[in-house]
Amino acid sequence: MLDKLLSEKLSEIEKNGLKRFLRDVDSSPTAKIKFKGKELINFSSNNYLNLSGNKTIQQKALQIIEKYGFSGTSSRLVSGNILIHKELEEKLALFKNKQACLVYPSGYQTNVGVVSALMTCHKEACIIMDELSHASLWDGAKLSGSRIFVYQHCDMNSLEKVLKRTQNYKFKLVITESVFSMDGDITPMKDFVNLCKKYEAVSMLDEAHSTGVFGKQGKGIADLFGVGDKIDITIGTLSKAFALQGGFVCGSKTLIDFLINKSRAFIYTTAISPFLAAVAIESLEIIKKSANQRKHLCNISKILKIKLKDLGFDTANSNSQIIPIITNTIETTEKLSAKLLKNSIYALSIKPPTVPKDKARIRISLTSGHSIKDIDLLINSLNKT
Repeated sequence: MLDKLLSEKLSEIEKNGLKRFLRDVDSSPTAKIKFKGKELINFSSNNYLNLSGNKTIQQKALQIIEKYGFSGTSSRLVSGNILIHKELEEKLALFKNKQACLVYPSGYQTNVGVVSALMTCHKEACIIMDELSHASLWDGAKLSGSRIFVYQHCDMNSLEKVLKRTQNYKFKLVITESVFSMDGDITPMKDFVNLCKKYEAVSMLDEAHSTGVFGKQGKGIADLFGVGDKIDITIGTLSKAFALQGGFVCGSKTLIDFLINKSRAFIYTTAISPFLAAVAIESLEIIKKSANQRKHLCNISKILKIKLKDLGFDTANSNSQIIPIITNTIETTEKLSAKLLKNSIYALSIKPPTVPKDKARIRISLTSGHSIKDIDLLINSLNKT
């Protein structure tokens, strides 16, 4: 009976053009990948500083395995707080200019675990969030059971209206992302911070797609706009510019102590591998010294946006290395992705529910490993469509 019900649901999903498939890539997810025996330019990776496969990190990893092994084996509250976890958290806190840090096994768990835990601190609490917030933030908000208020995407006038409506709540958590993962646009950070302070709301910023890419030493968008010290809670990930796995939250020592005691996503899960924690420290040191890579990434991002607009493509309001090519319909997006694949370009379609129904797109994700030649091949391929 179960398989019958699931098959009916899958048929419905496929009929609407929304069925997802796993594609088997036979290489490291760098700027060039092997897919079905063919080398392709990869524009679907969040490997922003091209550190996946970095030789220095690989050599360090081989040394680390002998000392730490592979697994955290249990929750850090049960099996013990391995010192390498503590060292990584201290370095990440310093990197983000915060008092303390807590590492989770994934960015998704971080957002779900932090948001759901925070909302237990007061009975009269609410969440205020950008309408295009990541699914992990939405899941954490829904799991909390708290009242959720939504403001229009990156619209600070809309945010202020919501803040005025929620002044009676004793605890208000306002959530946004620095760089949005599907549109590549950036929150007006100074206005965001000022509004949170004005209405005595707690600010939470997800810097998953800006850490390593923007700011001094790659500290992120908050650092770039000089408001890092005014953000109450900073979220990051080890799975993008770091090219590893895991997530982290930075803030006050009191915040981290609270999460250790109340965040179920931290308490009831196996710790991030000590091996990964040690490699993350090496990756962090490389990120801080990657100014040239950041400059190159910024330059090719600007060049590609100009060329795409010259061809008449809608790139929304992207101001980052994430550049959407909005085609609106699912069918058009799928056809465009297939044509690019024939031209040795791996750029997958993004469909609902990840994006709104009428905003299907190809999401171009640039890395410092891409060259001007790669950009030109993409533009020439699009020009043929």
